[in-house]
Amino acid sequence: MSTEITPSANEVRQLNFIEEIIEKEKKSEELPIVHTRFPPEPNGYLHIGHAKSICLNFGLAKKYNGKCNLRFDDTNPTAEDVEYVDSIKEDVHWLGFDWEDRMFYASDYFQQIYDWAVLLIKKDKAFVCDLTAHEVSDMRGNPNIPAKPSPYKNRTVEENLDLFERMKNGEFSDGSKTLRAKINLASPNMHMRDPVLYRLLRASHHRTGNKWCIYPMYDFAHGQSDYIEGITHSICTLEFEVHRPLYEWFLEALELPLPRPRQIEFARLNLTYTVMSKRKLLELVKSNYVNGWDDPRMPTICGLRRRGYTTESIRNFAEKIGVAKRENIIDVSLLEFCIRENLNKKANRILGVLNPLKVVITNYTENTEEELEAINNPENANAGTRKIPFSKELFIERDDFMEEPPKDYFRLKPGGEVRLRYAYYIKCENVIKNTKTGEITEIHCTYDTESKGGKTIDGRKVKGTIHWVSAKNAIECEVRLYDRLFKSENPESGQDFKEDLNPDSLKVVTGFVEPFIISAKAGEKYQLERIGYFNVDKDSKPDNIVLNRTVTLKDTWSKNLKR
Repeated sequence: MSTEITPSANEVRQLNFIEEIIEKEKKSEELPIVHTRFPPEPNGYLHIGHAKSICLNFGLAKKYNGKCNLRFDDTNPTAEDVEYVDSIKEDVHWLGFDWEDRMFYASDYFQQIYDWAVLLIKKDKAFVCDLTAHEVSDMRGNPNIPAKPSPYKNRTVEENLDLFERMKNGEFSDGSKTLRAKINLASPNMHMRDPVLYRLLRASHHRTGNKWCIYPMYDFAHGQSDYIEGITHSICTLEFEVHRPLYEWFLEALELPLPRPRQIEFARLNLTYTVMSKRKLLELVKSNYVNGWDDPRMPTICGLRRRGYTTESIRNFAEKIGVAKRENIIDVSLLEFCIRENLNKKANRILGVLNPLKVVITNYTENTEEELEAINNPENANAGTRKIPFSKELFIERDDFMEEPPKDYFRLKPGGEVRLRYAYYIKCENVIKNTKTGEITEIHCTYDTESKGGKTIDGRKVKGTIHWVSAKNAIECEVRLYDRLFKSENPESGQDFKEDLNPDSLKVVTGFVEPFIISAKAGEKYQLERIGYFNVDKDSKPDNIVLNRTVTLKDTWSKNLKR
């Protein structure tokens, strides 16, 4: 098995099967340069599956000192928009890749593709067909039964040339005619049964306007666009494997000079608890099940970015899952592990309370404050320290106190003692309740004046350490607790994927965070100690800080944990 050294990690990893193909081609001197492309259709926002493809295509070009183009396959004007083009460019750049001066569109080649269609007609390998899409489907047969020939297949070359030009000139109504290839009606590959090359479609194109009223099908435009750009490896996801014979047939039928691009398929990314269909993601957006394409619950790259995922975490995820030849399903917990691993090293820690319970330190002097030193990030020696205020009244998490706790409960309880993170030992002396509801409203505690920083004169230690904020100084924040968008591992297993939406995928609470947060800027990432990792949302304003939960500190969906 071939291996290579990963320079960044200095670890040995196996070459993936595409790299093995390239290595063999380079050894046999068949490959002067590696030239790949990332070819999205601008009909939606990119998602985490596209991120894998971006990393693969641009990564191969970088590894072999080659080139990678960004090309928009914009052959369907009814679904495409400049908004999607701009978002795709932003996402590719955010992931750390640069197409330099090689940004192209399939629409750049519409005239050449049209000329090639004319050439196929002249070679008697294409014909104008008057059948409707429904009629074509009815006559297509199945893998074991040949298709029925179109009654228009025997039109003369001259008649087809005339009709195709008139199609281009807009003389016929939408859908009334198509241009089809003449290949093999008995082929077990349904894509080879006289496929459609062009359809009539009066729709304004985001780049060509109303110049064209016929548009090439994806299969006809894709391979020829690759050829024009000098692509050496046309890397596609596995569903295009059955399209490869058609890809190669077009290049051969047009007698395009060598070298020609080679299509190679790899397994697309499938994630548990995730829908990866752009059509279904668009349905979620349009039906307001989510708050736009960049909703942090969405698997879109912009949604992950807004949630707080980093470039490094997504690229590391793509590296870990590798490149497979056959379909598999990746547990989304691996993606969550990658962001935890990344943020553990780079995100500063701050204190915050999301479900506050007031603590009054009865033996602390009234109207007194002090500043305590806190470590910004114990995983980063260069992160330094900060000052946090301490006062008579504090907020702790309501879950950190139990009036009647179980035996192995090490947080605060009546008569019990805990350590406040970076502060003092406190002991619960009294519990104050609402006389009508019985709800606990305050905890009265005393503090050990000699326990600052967690050290005591008598050397005693406690097992429980809890976080807190000074009630007087804390900043009130809107905290959006994002969770997985779907309840089951395979949300598409039922009749309607929307029935599997998780009603708890977003909870909005009011939190209280140490004053440091007031200076935070949109996009900055923090760990709220003992709670999770958070990202400052773009909606934040100086008088209303908004925090998005990126991920919890551990996998709360694990089968070994109770939700």
